[in-house]
Amino acid sequence: MEENIQLNEHNKQEYPPMHTCEHILNQTMVRMFGCGRSRNAHIERKKSKCDYHLPQCPTDEQVAELQRRVNEVIARNLPVTAELMTRAEAQALVDLSRLPDEAGDTLRVVRVGDYDACACIGSHVENTSEIGEFRVISHDYRDGCWRVRFKLLPR
Repeated sequence: MEENIQLNEHNKQEYPPMHTCEHILNQTMVRMFGCGRSRNAHIERKKSKCDYHLPQCPTDEQVAELQRRVNEVIARNLPVTAELMTRAEAQALVDLSRLPDEAGDTLRVVRVGDYDACACIGSHVENTSEIGEFRVISHDYRDGCWRVRFKLLPR
């Protein structure tokens, strides 16, 4: 089976299923905990991690619910699309606070069905059915930062 790895504009290897899953995880965290999207992420093929600013560590029940919700979105077989738009158009849809000033006036907004929209230059799957099963493998909490480590299992 051929590896599904692509290079983005910065010559960084990306694994589209994991990167798309990060979008779903971010939106699920926003919806469940009212926090912002991950401020620090390390996305790799075998395992990945994201950091979220939270007032307290999620309970084991909340972590299990997070995993369930992410997998529920993946199972919806949502289309993943990208659209170029002006910065002003994008600002009406997504948070641009982390966008560098040199990004220009035309931005690429990636949508995961009706679930998430995010300005992004990365590589993604065409449909969430290509992601696999999301699994939290560990997590810890320190100084207001919750770090979650996860992997994807084949469906």
